[in-house]
Amino acid sequence: MDVHSLEIPEVKVITPRRFSDDRGFFSETYNARAFKEAGIDVDFVQDNHSYSAQKGTLRGLHYQAPPHAQSKLVRVLRGSIIDVAVDARKASPTFGQWVKAELSAENGRQIFVPRGFLHGFVTLEPDTEVAYKVDAFYDGASDGSVRWNDPALAIDWGFEESEVSLSAKDAGAPGWADFTSPF
Repeated sequence: MDVHSLEIPEVKVITPRRFSDDRGFFSETYNARAFKEAGIDVDFVQDNHSYSAQKGTLRGLHYQAPPHAQSKLVRVLRGSIIDVAVDARKASPTFGQWVKAELSAENGRQIFVPRGFLHGFVTLEPDTEVAYKVDAFYDGASDGSVRWNDPALAIDWGFEESEVSLSAKDAGAPGWADFTSPF
């Protein structure tokens, strides 16, 4: 398993080894001991599965406030995405900065997004499926979002506003200036 940090070191890209033959491949996508050795020491409690029918489906930027904040381990089962994490930790030297990674079923990469980050992704292909583990149960009262295309964040999603499909929640999310970080 290859683990490397992005420009914000707490966000990591994990590439599990694949063992391939003419039938396909086998890959161990999560191993608590290996993750702990790589500095990712979380207890995942819930698995989520997301299906997006259209290319350009954008989900985010989402978070859960403490005490229900979540770390996430995200991977793609079918298709591909650009996955984005924004540092929302007030005391962090990288507060307001973002990192991204391309994840696909083909490349097998995963991204670990720790608590204190906003998270979102946009699909690069139709019929994309994303699975992610979280280390806290969903709590609707703690759920929040920030506008995906806020100019203060200047995230390069690779899509124009007219090219993305958003939920009503994401389309109406407050901007970065109106966001009071709970982290």
